Parts: sequence; structure tokens; C-alpha cells
Amino acid sequence: MIWAYIVAVLALWVLIILLFTPRIDYRVTTPLRPDSDEFLHVLQATCQAAVQSHNRVEILTNGGQFYPAMRDAILQAQASVHLEAYIFQPGEAAEMLMEAMIARAREGVAVRLVLDSIGSAGLGRARTRRLREAGCRLYFYQPITWYRVHRLNNRTHRELLIVDGRVAFTGGAGVADWWYRAERGLPPWRDTMVRIEGPIVGALQGVFAENWLASTGEILTSPLDWPTLAPAGTTEAMLAKSSPSDRATTSRVVFQMLVEGAASDIDISTPYFLPDRALRRALARAARRGVRVRVLVPGWHTDQRLVRLASRRLYGELLEAGVRIFEYRPGMTHVKLLLADGHWAVVGTTNVDNRSFEHNDEVNVAFREAAVAARLRRDFDTDLAASDEISCERWQRRSRLEKLAGPVCWLLERQQ
Repeated sequence: MIWAYIVAVLALWVLIILLFTPRIDYRVTTPLRPDSDEFLHVLQATCQAAVQSHNRVEILTNGGQFYPAMRDAILQAQASVHLEAYIFQPGEAAEMLMEAMIARAREGVAVRLVLDSIGSAGLGRARTRRLREAGCRLYFYQPITWYRVHRLNNRTHRELLIVDGRVAFTGGAGVADWWYRAERGLPPWRDTMVRIEGPIVGALQGVFAENWLASTGEILTSPLDWPTLAPAGTTEAMLAKSSPSDRATTSRVVFQMLVEGAASDIDISTPYFLPDRALRRALARAARRGVRVRVLVPGWHTDQRLVRLASRRLYGELLEAGVRIFEYRPGMTHVKLLLADGHWAVVGTTNVDNRSFEHNDEVNVAFREAAVAARLRRDFDTDLAASDEISCERWQRRSRLEKLAGPVCWLLERQQ
């Protein structure tokens, strides 16, 4: 009986923290065009992150491309393989990567994994033991224990693979078969990852090192983990990450500055669209000043029906301002992407919701190159062609049940 009482009190305490922790009301004092030198200077200074030149970026569309590319990179590892994931679930995709990591670990390559203890709970003891017995070092981020209850809501949502400190993969996808093969008559989840070479990989290695330190107490200092990175391409890139240890997260600063400064167009793709009041107002202002604002979200085939319900509740004020909203038809879309003025492209793990901006550890890369933005926009336009646009009239005709249930979902706006 006493334990039930303790659990109830702790649950109430966590709920109070979630609901009543004050939010930062983000806004810019002076909108700056994303293609201006002033924007670049202020962005770097505010985010305390450098835009690094001479990177090479390859866009990988859907699991059929990115899982084999990740496996091949692992198999070529000579010094280290670092993988961090929120979701790492048993299946064909997991076996593909696990077999490659085990093979390299047995050859003396340092294989390190940080997996979220909730998102990757389904990996199971047998697979965990198999990895460790082969020489892989695997730790779970924020294990659920009584003395960590205050960190229960802080998960690592970062999806990273870094090989030899020289090649990095990041984007929206974890490791699970729903990204890799059709299930229940639906296509694999739509998602995008990027393969990166060049100086920005050092910053991504630093993100992994941050969570490795939090999970193990080890500071990665071997020169093999921090090689000198030569120029690899023409793309400029900047790291933008989120962590609850720093509530004014750089990813949110990047989003806010791009939305408020955009002069011609903003394209957003996100699986969970619950923008807070400040971001909704920024999107509405952008549309009213003539910027084409398009938002692509999952349709009926979402994996989170309640989140979709809460999201649709917010459509009205955006549609009235001229923001165009599209719901993806074929299956689940999990792409996390922000494009601005054909000049900037932000790819990573951040959803447009409170959970990503304030509760989770997230990682994004902001690319400053027209060719990268154009390549990502081609995929975005292909997704739009497979989507239904939601007009004001259509939104107003949603079912009475949805209208009644919508206000109840405000709790999700705080949690998500």
C-alpha cells in the first residue's frame, strides 16, 4: 500500500513539473535575412557554434538506402564505430548493423553504443549480451531507477553513427524494421538520413562523446577518435543541438531565426507538429508578409493518433494566416526537415514540439548550400504530391468528435 502511495505522489510530481514548468517565449528583436552576412554572424555568436566549410553531404532517402550505407561504413571502420539511438529494435535492420559491428569489434575496432533505455528497451538481454561478448561496449542512457526519477522525461532522441571520427550519419531514423520493409500493407516509413564527411563530423563526434560521458563517466580523448579532418566538399554546415541542461537550445534558436527572417519560402516536414504559441505566431507572421509557408505532416497512417489529434487542433490559426498544411497519404512520414529561402536546410532529430525543444537530447545539422537545399526540396515536393492539402473549409468540417476531443489534448502540447 505504501509503495502505491509513493508511486502516486511521484507521478503527480512529474505531471506538475511537465505542466507548470515555464516556457521561453522565443522571438527575435530584428528579423535577419537568412542569406545575409548579419544572419550568419548572429547565428554563430548566439548558438556558440561555428559554421564549418568544406563538407560533403549525401542525402539518403528511406531505409532501403540508409541502412545499407550505414552497414558498409561500419564494415570499413579501422579505429572506432560510435552509434547512438533512441530506437534500436530487433529485426532485419538491427541484425544488419549488429553483424557489421560485431565483425569489426572482433577485429579490434572500438565499438561503442549509447541506446536510450526506454526507446530501445525491446532490444532484449540476448542481443545485448551478444554485442558485449563480441567486444562491443553498450550502455543505456538514463536507466529507470528510483534515484533518476527526476530525469525520467529526459531521453536521448539523437540518432548518430560516426565511423573513425571521419564519416557521420544523422537524421530522423532510428533502427527498426518499420523504416526498412512494408508492414501490414503499408510501405516502410518515409524518412531521410544524411551521410557527412568533413570538418563538421568533429562536432557530431563531440555530441556522441557528450552522451557517452553521461552514460559511462569516460571522456573520449584518444587521438584515434579525434582525427584531423581534411576538406571533403563544398557545403557549409553548423551543429544545432538540444538538451534540457540548456533550455535555450541552439536548435530552437536556429528554427526561430530562419522562420522569422525568411524572405521567400519556408518548408517544414515533421512527424509530430505541436508548435508552441511563439512558433505558431512566427509562422503566421511569415505567411502574412508573403512568405510561402508549407508544412508536411502525417495523415491517417500516423503512429501517434492522439498527437495528430492535438496537432489538428492547432491548424485553424495557421490556415487563416495563409500557412499551407499537407497530410501525407501513403503511410507514416517521419522526416524532420526545415528549408528556408532555398539557402538553408536543417536535418536531424528535432520534431516541432515541446518534447524535442525542452525535454530530449536532440541533434541537427544546419546546411548552408543551395545544392543541398534543392536536393532535399525535390524529395519534399515528391512527398507533397502524395499528400492532401488541408483547407480552412476542410478543417472546419472535421468531425464533431474530433472537435470535442481536441481541447483535452492540450496536455500533449506540454508533454510533446
